[in-house]
Amino acid sequence: MSAFVQTQPAAAGNHAASANAAHPAQVGQAATDAATIDFELDGRAVRASPGETIWQVARRVSIEIPHLCHREGLAPAGNCRACVVEVAGERVLAASCCRAPQAGMTVRSDSERARRAQRSVLELLNADAPVGKTLKHDSELAHWTAALDADPQRFAVRGAMQLDAAAQGADRSHPAIAVNLDACIQCTRCLRACRDLQGNDVIGLSFRGGQARITFDLGDSLGTSSCVACGECVQACPTGALAPANGAYAQVAPTRVESVCPFCGVGCQLTYQVSNGRIVQVDGGPGPANEGRLCVKGRFGFDYAHSPERLTVPLIRRADAPKDPSLLTRGPGGRADAAALRAQFRAASWDEALDFAAAGLRRVRDANPHLRGREVPIAGFGSAKGTNEEAYLFQKLIRSAFLTHNVDHCTRLCHASSVAALFESLGSGAVSNPLRDVEQAELIFVIGANPAQNHPVGASWIKNAVERGARLVLADPRRTELARQSWRMLQFQPGSDVALLKAMLQVIVAEGLTNPDFIAARTQDYEAWRSELIDGPVDYSPEAMAPICGIAPDAIREVARAYATSRASMILWGMGVAQHSHGTDNARCLIALALLTGQIGRPGTGLHPLRGQNNVQGASDAGLIPMFLPDYHRVTDPVHRAAAEAAWGLPAGSLPEQPGWTVVEIIDATLDGRIQAMLIQGENPAMSDPDSAHARAGLANLQHLVVQDIFLTETAALADVILPASAWPEKTGSVTNTDRTVQLGRKAVACPGQARADAWITEQLARRLGLDWDYDIAPDGSGAEPGSAIGRVFEEMRSLMPSIAGLSWARLLAQGAVTHPVLTADDPGQPIVFVDRFPTPSGKARLVPVGLLPPAEQPDADYPLVLITGRQLEHWHTGAMTRRSQVLDALEPLASVSLHPEAIARLGLRPGGLARVCSRRGAVELALRADAGLPLGSCFIPFAYVEAAANLLTNPALDPWAKIAEVKYCAVRVEPVPPRSA
Repeated sequence: MSAFVQTQPAAAGNHAASANAAHPAQVGQAATDAATIDFELDGRAVRASPGETIWQVARRVSIEIPHLCHREGLAPAGNCRACVVEVAGERVLAASCCRAPQAGMTVRSDSERARRAQRSVLELLNADAPVGKTLKHDSELAHWTAALDADPQRFAVRGAMQLDAAAQGADRSHPAIAVNLDACIQCTRCLRACRDLQGNDVIGLSFRGGQARITFDLGDSLGTSSCVACGECVQACPTGALAPANGAYAQVAPTRVESVCPFCGVGCQLTYQVSNGRIVQVDGGPGPANEGRLCVKGRFGFDYAHSPERLTVPLIRRADAPKDPSLLTRGPGGRADAAALRAQFRAASWDEALDFAAAGLRRVRDANPHLRGREVPIAGFGSAKGTNEEAYLFQKLIRSAFLTHNVDHCTRLCHASSVAALFESLGSGAVSNPLRDVEQAELIFVIGANPAQNHPVGASWIKNAVERGARLVLADPRRTELARQSWRMLQFQPGSDVALLKAMLQVIVAEGLTNPDFIAARTQDYEAWRSELIDGPVDYSPEAMAPICGIAPDAIREVARAYATSRASMILWGMGVAQHSHGTDNARCLIALALLTGQIGRPGTGLHPLRGQNNVQGASDAGLIPMFLPDYHRVTDPVHRAAAEAAWGLPAGSLPEQPGWTVVEIIDATLDGRIQAMLIQGENPAMSDPDSAHARAGLANLQHLVVQDIFLTETAALADVILPASAWPEKTGSVTNTDRTVQLGRKAVACPGQARADAWITEQLARRLGLDWDYDIAPDGSGAEPGSAIGRVFEEMRSLMPSIAGLSWARLLAQGAVTHPVLTADDPGQPIVFVDRFPTPSGKARLVPVGLLPPAEQPDADYPLVLITGRQLEHWHTGAMTRRSQVLDALEPLASVSLHPEAIARLGLRPGGLARVCSRRGAVELALRADAGLPLGSCFIPFAYVEAAANLLTNPALDPWAKIAEVKYCAVRVEPVPPRSA
């Protein structure tokens, strides 16, 4: 990212310039007098901007008008009539949430006639409210009733819907949301939140008149409906008719803390509500990435932090407890026996545990003083789930204490191939445009990604864009949720990405749909690239590629033409593109699509690999990768090595020029003794690495393994010492989302027991390894103030990172969200990059030819199916956090393998029954699930379940450029589970 030297004004697409951006209807306040509307409101001369309603003007000038059906961000409905106002000269009262002002109009919201009508509406609604029940401590109905001195007992008759709902009782069928429709006032805010914001279409309004009622799907209970539990309806409900199932709405939480969601890369801002030291509720915050929206994990998955399984004391392996990977599957239902895992360790004090941890690392280091660079037998895995400061300190520790670049994190298993291709072609691994630029796109091309499951809030912006007229093309071997919104669905054969994409490229070139001016001014190597595509030995026409990718030639041509000719086309991709042995080639093709057509550097265009973890972007920015120092300065560059040495107080020439080993290479090296000791912070390679049996054997083979984590994970179970660390809500630090937006996470609750902040642990280890660190980081994770120790770490980090040179700790504290590159203190941040040039020596992007390569392992008679792995909506990554959330685990408690219904029938199996899935590396047993969206020759397994770990099956074959494993494709067979012997 340091290669960014361009500047760009805060223009279209700058969603991240402010975390508290105004509602679109309020943006016109500075419009010219000619465009504004002058009128009188409650005796005051006021001015409306085009598009503003009377209610919005009143709110802006601090005049309160009661309202219940209206909510900022939702389209006005005008059905509750609590906001009626009197307009001079008009016979009937007007709903101010819907009515636009006119020049010279005289409006009274406080006239006797208006107030009488407002009170009557509130009194009628109170007649329908349940008696003696407090569902929501801050009920808006109760608030406005009191504010207008309305009489809640004036009318005693309840409506038919409420009487029927009261007779039926509350719907408690859903683990996250309680439904009490007897408190429903039919404001339809829940319906509009579900339909218009999240795009889920679960909530409807059935029947008419007095019989009208809110329904889920076709009258189902909420628990059996298609609800995805985003909770947008709960956040929108003014009365508590829809409320958190844990009863949080009924009580006042005395503490509110603004922070950022710890799950996916979207980076949603949120507000923790804390009572008695525990998070009891989470609300969406006004962040640039989410504007109040959340998904089920962000809103209801917070209780993992309070799990009784949290590590609360340091642990040291007992001398009589050898490392045994089989313990990880030797327990009830194939899950590890927690008591057996814990029995391997004894409790220790912090001083003893830190001394023991550091002594083992020193012992291996000092026994090999002649080794340097990647030959040093020590490595570290940092975390993409922590803060930028933690990632920076971790890579600094490994590099400074051991003089090696053997440090990596989960980006190696996620988007390493995307980053490799982007750096190679564009000179930067950054996304070019923020995810929300789909709002400005005319065509959205989503390939190898399932945003509805993995980035749900991001998916909601895609749905909104489609609703406004954008065309969505979904390309994936699986027919996933967004197919319902897609203009065209390209369900190509697994592993045939290059065939499909090169056919599209061939159409664009052969039909003259390229952008010649852009190619000439902004790219290089076009003629050689074109020659390989058009005149090379392989025919890449749609007719030639159709048998390989499984997509009809006419469909390929139609999509290629639409992409090339639209005003603004944007590409989003996920790990379905990246996690292949040809993942870099896949990404090269996507880059070529954008470059050939000039669909980059403008609002609504560009390339966006959807980052998986909440801080995989920030951890990479901070240097937590073996070939780059902070800000993507190559370790082979002596100038940047010297800068790091100076900043870290190391003798000149200390840092090696040789890049370190990557994740899978490090695991391989643990088995043959080239890596003998490791420090792992918040990563779980025993679950996340391909061919997990191989990974677990390697970890068990280490002479010394130090793990800091919040749970006794599968990796921690193989450690020599475990250091109990802080969960996300227990510390302060910055985090960078998929849009490159740096945001501030704030401490909301205390660490349990003796658990300590990760950054404090790293500093204590550094001191014991001979490094003179003097940050004095707070062990309790605090630091959200100017001049804090974490703030000093951030300042040191940015001194090595030109991309955030203009973002001081003080500025981040004040603004909360700024998108890098931010080059100077007055730079608002640059959400869209590559506007005028690419950060390459020539300023031009390279077009890189690719060939057709098959996946490393092909199906055969013994293993006839292709296994696709991935995440689920309810569970994240290896499940360490989400499977310890009561709500999330209740929603999706069982490991499952999904097959097409016809494939299940052919195998003589039945949905719901058990099946065994076998590969050349292992076997798992799990429940069978029917999914008509899967191709007949494939199956799908989520990898969050230790009792049926998908990565016991996956192939560790590597992409030669990025060293990413092919976990999205391997050959398996599915068979019945043999009868158990008595």
